[in-house]
Amino acid sequence: MPDFVATLAAAALFCGGVLILNGLTRLALHLHSAPYDLAENGLLQYGLALGLAGLFWRRAVRGPA
Repeated sequence: MPDFVATLAAAALFCGGVLILNGLTRLALHLHSAPYDLAENGLLQYGLALGLAGLFWRRAVRGPA
C-alpha cells in the first residue's frame, strides 16, 4: 500500500477511533459504570486511538512479508 494511502487510512481510523471511544465513554458515564475522573476527549481516548492508528499504519506500510 502506498504511504499516502496508508497515512490517510490511519488518520481516518484515528478520527473514527476518537469518536467511538468518546461515545463509549459518554455511555459509561451515563450508566454510572465509569469513574467520574474519566472525561470525554481525555488522554485515554486519544492514546488508544493513536495507538490503534499507529499499529494500522505500521502494518500497512510494512506490506506483505
